[in-house]
Amino acid sequence: MTSDEALVERTKAGDLDAFEALVKRYRAVVFRVASRIVGRDEADDVSQDAFLRAFHRLEQFRRDSPFRSWLLRIAHNAALDALERRRPAEGDPPEDTPEAVPARTRTPADELEVSERRDRLALKLRQVSPAHRTVLVLRDLEGLSYEEIAEVTDSPLGSVKGRLFRARRELMDILRRNTYDWELPST
Repeated sequence: MTSDEALVERTKAGDLDAFEALVKRYRAVVFRVASRIVGRDEADDVSQDAFLRAFHRLEQFRRDSPFRSWLLRIAHNAALDALERRRPAEGDPPEDTPEAVPARTRTPADELEVSERRDRLALKLRQVSPAHRTVLVLRDLEGLSYEEIAEVTDSPLGSVKGRLFRARRELMDILRRNTYDWELPST
């Protein structure tokens, strides 16, 4: 597999197929991050915007961080820009999440329950403040390190850790308000 840096250099030299390879490599993670910040309905637009921004700013990419982190920073900013443009109304309908659920042997009732829980979680996650939601998604759902999140969000490492702590606490408080959904203790 060709390294990201090699593909970036080839793209800078005019090889559009190299950039297409980068898009294919990171399309899913960019979509997931965008989807969890702005919702699935806008995730395609935000993803396309992020890749366009990355393409036009490729000369600004420095090799002091991984390309993935640099791209996710652009996707994060594109998603926040989209949020700022639309200012969500109270009571937005639940958003689907693009999570891939393993195709185990489930009954239709099990599938319905999983789908309903996923929808409820997406709705609850949308209630978390955008700054907190971002670090929560990047750490707990995308598995980025604290350092990568700091780079993506352009925040100090200590701020990332503090936001993540507050994000988890905020989400738990939201989930506890409806323990029927999650069967969480009320303590």
